[in-house]
Amino acid sequence: MKLIYLGLGTNLGDRRRNLAQAALRLDATDLSILRESSIYETEPRDLLEQPWFLNQVLEAETSLFPRQLQARLQRVERMLGKRPTVPKGPRLIDIDILLYGDTVVSTPELEIPHPRMQDRRFVLEPLAELAPDVRHPQTGRTVREMLAEVAQQNIRRLSA
Repeated sequence: MKLIYLGLGTNLGDRRRNLAQAALRLDATDLSILRESSIYETEPRDLLEQPWFLNQVLEAETSLFPRQLQARLQRVERMLGKRPTVPKGPRLIDIDILLYGDTVVSTPELEIPHPRMQDRRFVLEPLAELAPDVRHPQTGRTVREMLAEVAQQNIRRLSA
């Protein structure tokens, strides 16, 4: 079993329900959710004219290989109503693999660790709540260290 961290985001519909449904549908015999971070509300980045997001990180164990895990996440996204839209635009749910143990994957279809996680407070803040001392497998920096560099980004913790 590999220890993994998944990033969830939503800014359409019942955002809290979207996060809860994603966690519920992900939890299975080959993917067991261990802990959930608090929920954070974050302002949009890149495409600013859209509703604010709710974000959360899940810590889980899985027996799935990275591509199998990616396929599972995409199935859950589709089940919850995700449809192709404008890149970085509004979405019912988005589920990203942030970390998969200390594994590094770099293909056109999949990059692990998530290639932009170190630049996003909405990823690092909930991840630091669960695993502040976990190290990025490529840079060796801890989640806490990366978070300190993006502290100026606007984010608000909603619940524990």
